[in-house]
Amino acid sequence: VRLVQSGGGLVQAGGSLRLSCAASGGRTFTSYYMGWFRQAPGKEREFVAGISWSGSSTRYATSVKGRFTISRDNAENTLYLQMNSLKPEDTAVYYCAADPRQNGLDWSPGMFGYWGQGTQVTVSS
Repeated sequence: VRLVQSGGGLVQAGGSLRLSCAASGGRTFTSYYMGWFRQAPGKEREFVAGISWSGSSTRYATSVKGRFTISRDNAENTLYLQMNSLKPEDTAVYYCAADPRQNGLDWSPGMFGYWGQGTQVTVSS
């Protein structure tokens, strides 16, 4: 599956951004659990949010819970991340990821085989 990201950019603290991740090729879109990850300079890639095949189950990192919302449109083969109340510490390159083997038990980056190209999110104070 090919994942192409859009969105991101520069925003002031307290602002909002929405990231999109369009999937094409591979298995049917609903075969994939999907997730969002981020990587700040000098840090390891970390889990941000994940969503099940149907979208009925979601999971969030503690640092973004209540501020970020992950969703998917299975008719449009697209994953979203709505980011509100952004903080400077949210600054990172954000990646979407997918894997048909995922079952929601382990959201570590190594459990995902397909990745988007990454998009920069910068939050100024």
